[in-house]
Amino acid sequence: MRILGLESSCDETAAALVEDGTRVLSDIISSQAKVHERFGGVVPELASRHHIVNIMSVLESALDSAGVSLDALDAVAVTRGPGLVGALLVAVQVGKAIAFARDLPLIGVHHLEGHLSAIYLNASSPGAVPGTPHVALLVSGGHTSLIYVKQRGEYLELGATRDDAAGEAFDKVAKLLGLGYPGGAVIDRLAKTGDARALRLPRPMPGKAELNFSFSGIKTWMRNWVSENGVPTGQALADACASFQHAVVLSLVSKTREAVKRAGVTDVQISGGVAANSYLREEMRRAGEEDGFRVFVPPPRYCTDNAAMIAAAGYHRLLKGERSNLDLNAMANLPLASSS
Repeated sequence: MRILGLESSCDETAAALVEDGTRVLSDIISSQAKVHERFGGVVPELASRHHIVNIMSVLESALDSAGVSLDALDAVAVTRGPGLVGALLVAVQVGKAIAFARDLPLIGVHHLEGHLSAIYLNASSPGAVPGTPHVALLVSGGHTSLIYVKQRGEYLELGATRDDAAGEAFDKVAKLLGLGYPGGAVIDRLAKTGDARALRLPRPMPGKAELNFSFSGIKTWMRNWVSENGVPTGQALADACASFQHAVVLSLVSKTREAVKRAGVTDVQISGGVAANSYLREEMRRAGEEDGFRVFVPPPRYCTDNAAMIAAAGYHRLLKGERSNLDLNAMANLPLASSS
């Protein structure tokens, strides 16, 4: 079964063909990073306009790369939310048009369920994916959540950020340090040669009983430190990156460990753009070795926003007999529990 996935929730225009929910036939992404770089973050109006310009060429490239036509599709899956509503509407309208013209099933997919489905893409064996139930740490530029995955399609949010997402904190601190946008990967690279204990950043919401996150305080602390000391260079810059990254990762890992203990599971998956962070992967695996849980992370390509994960999520919901009507609309705010 071949599913076309379409994604335009933020600043990546993406289309992908996925067979049977796991085998990726094509995966095309057009990034707008250069468009938003000079603003230090995503400008919603610009994002929407660039999605409109890029969506058809991205779709055609995905079909050509997979060597199929629209006639070979079995269904269309689109990200319906959450995200920037103007951006979301682009993929939603294109997906609806294709489904209507070709009389295909349409599946509206929750963006976060897409991230949770990325772990199943190109999985080599059943043992390469987490069993259920398991705990998922979903951490990206717009979202930071701990989710209990009872089974695919059934989720319970255990904790979430009360303010900034971890990925947003990475990008804003990178801007403060003069590292450009997006800056998460740059911080990760520079931190490899830095001293994580050089700066004594506060630990956000340290209580074990609290599974929610907060990263606004760390961001404010770094802003004040730069204001007092200036933008660092050389080794001092590497130390600042390492110290900031350590504080964020410590919060993510410690709360995930507590969630695993409470849930009584043995598998953890990390998903979302920040899952590509090498220090987070390393520290979570170390925690798993100490506490006795296994850690699963998608390849870096499938951690960031992509359409293959949307197709994979859509395939699973299609198997359950779910369909969306042609009045499907984009929703900027959409609880994960409402994904069906």
